[in-house]
Amino acid sequence: MMQEWFEKAKLGIFIHYGIYAVGDVSESWSFHNGHISYEDYMKQCEGFTAAKYDPAKWAELFRKAGAQYVILTAKHHDGVALFDTKYSDLSVVKKTPAARDLVAEYVKAVRQAGLKVGLYYSLIDWSDPRYRSVYPEGCQPGDCLEDIYGTPAGGEEDPARWEEFLRFNDDQLRELMTGYGTVDLLWFDGDWERSARQWNMPRFREYLHSLNQDVVLNSRLRGYGDYETPEQGIPLYGPKGVWEFCTTINDSWGYRPSDKHYKSSGQIIRMFCDCLTLGGKMLLDVGPKEDGTLDERQEKVLLDLGAWIHANEEAVYGTGKGLDYRHYLGGSTLSADRKTVYLFVYDSPREMVCVKGIGTPVKQITVLHTGEKLRFDYTGAWESLGMLGTLWIEAAGMSLCPFVTVLKMELTEEITYRLGHGEVMTENSGK
Repeated sequence: MMQEWFEKAKLGIFIHYGIYAVGDVSESWSFHNGHISYEDYMKQCEGFTAAKYDPAKWAELFRKAGAQYVILTAKHHDGVALFDTKYSDLSVVKKTPAARDLVAEYVKAVRQAGLKVGLYYSLIDWSDPRYRSVYPEGCQPGDCLEDIYGTPAGGEEDPARWEEFLRFNDDQLRELMTGYGTVDLLWFDGDWERSARQWNMPRFREYLHSLNQDVVLNSRLRGYGDYETPEQGIPLYGPKGVWEFCTTINDSWGYRPSDKHYKSSGQIIRMFCDCLTLGGKMLLDVGPKEDGTLDERQEKVLLDLGAWIHANEEAVYGTGKGLDYRHYLGGSTLSADRKTVYLFVYDSPREMVCVKGIGTPVKQITVLHTGEKLRFDYTGAWESLGMLGTLWIEAAGMSLCPFVTVLKMELTEEITYRLGHGEVMTENSGK
């Protein structure tokens, strides 16, 4: 059953933090894809200090950004745990100068800030020989000769070792879900390398709920999760049910100083508005440096996003999916009582803002962040058929909000629509 807090959440913060921040390489994939040797990748452990790691400072920043929940990479595909696990020596506690349980400090800080606690956990572990003990279902040994991290790479399968690996995942997840207070959300990744049968997903889901019956599970469980997680590309239409769009501020999930392709604050806010319009939420990623600090460019985006949200809270929190783009060529949200439409105006209007096909009369239109009243009119009305016509809002010269201006369109009653293709006028009451 989907938790109410997550249904209502609009913004989450994703944190990709790990040894990959040391050497300017991508998380895990850099050695898997041969861009760096596995040995050189793991040498990054020697430079991972977390010397300025202050999750309380993170949490305060995320709260200012307007987030409701946070998700930290407890373990990525490289198998390096950010927590003190007794089931593996591969952790920042045992293998790096940091020598700290980073998850423990993180959950405490996030919880104290009033935010929901989420943990990312990779189902695959490219450092564990037990993981590469079987082939993906339907894969022949000759098809996987070069996949030395995910398969036996031409060798014989060892089903018993695979079962050991599944128990290993169970054990680490039990540590995370019982040793750090309530974990509100688990964000899994890596399910694609094995089938639902191989993962034994029905049992796995039941096991997780035995540890916390209220935990929210993302979709990457071979069809056994709770919600969809489209990644990087904004959906053209929202998936069914509750969904979350995850994206990076630049092109990288973890910190890479060479990646200077940062999205602007305006782009991120526009993407956030697109998610709200389609009935979704955004999970915005940051990648801390190895010492635990955030790049100032990432901080600026978060603060700009938070300033915009707090100036327009009424249009964000407690709202639902907005108008179809056939009605309004821009973003929007709808109030819970369906009597108010919030229109997102992305640019400075030269003259009018146009809304079509709304069957309920408008009572008042204001600029949300100032309260300024705007004049409006209808064209093409046909009163005898109950057709209001096309709504035109006089928006030229209105006060603009940085990045996106929100218009509050109050209706006389609950919204209705007219979805016709245009009627032929057979009489003219003016004659």
